[in-house]
Amino acid sequence: MAEKLDTGPLIEVLQEASRVAILTGAGISAESGIPTFRGEEGLWKKYRPEELATPTAFSQDPKLVWEWYDWRRGIIGQKEPNPGHKVIARWEETFPTVSLITQNIDGLHQKAGSKNIWELHGNIWKLRCTEEGTITENYNTPLKEIPPLCPNCGALLRPHVVWFGESLSPTILQKSIQLSSECDVMFVIGTSAVVQPAASLPFEASEAGAKIVEINLDPTSLSLYADFSIRGKSGEILPLIDEELKKTPKA
Repeated sequence: MAEKLDTGPLIEVLQEASRVAILTGAGISAESGIPTFRGEEGLWKKYRPEELATPTAFSQDPKLVWEWYDWRRGIIGQKEPNPGHKVIARWEETFPTVSLITQNIDGLHQKAGSKNIWELHGNIWKLRCTEEGTITENYNTPLKEIPPLCPNCGALLRPHVVWFGESLSPTILQKSIQLSSECDVMFVIGTSAVVQPAASLPFEASEAGAKIVEINLDPTSLSLYADFSIRGKSGEILPLIDEELKKTPKA
């Protein structure tokens, strides 16, 4: 489908855009081989979230929770950014301003080279001290000790991710809302558009006058409202758009 895509009208919009916001979900990382939570092979089909991804679960059995996250880190650590991730990173040099808001915790956007990233749900490669609240990066797979302990105070470390029943960082959420309301164009890539509050961000952008570009394998609740709703893999569609942008000089 990507090969038959008529990008003309979209390219015209992008040629005039100065502030681009991009919202990504699990779909873009699924193209790199990372299992999703909500697809047919979603991780929740094999594990109950209330047993593994809640504050209560962690307080009851931190070792079990960390064994699961250590397993996930092992899977993610073997994966590489796909062409979709790489185009998004390159666009930071194409447009005056690119703001990347992601629901993903896998760090593939950073690995691709993106800099201006707002992680709504945290990052699986970051560990947070349960006592001091300090955040450190750790890329060891497997972890050297499970559960890991804070090298400074000896308290338990937890994954720096947002669990079920927890609130998003108010700072990151407010910044994401601001960026959405200030952009000229918002790309919504590989997300089911059902998980709040991320699902509301495209509507914030649309109400402020931005054009919405949805790229997803399947229709979503956003599809009817998007100015451009494109079916297919972002790893194929984004490079196609990028190539057309390079060939089309600004007016």
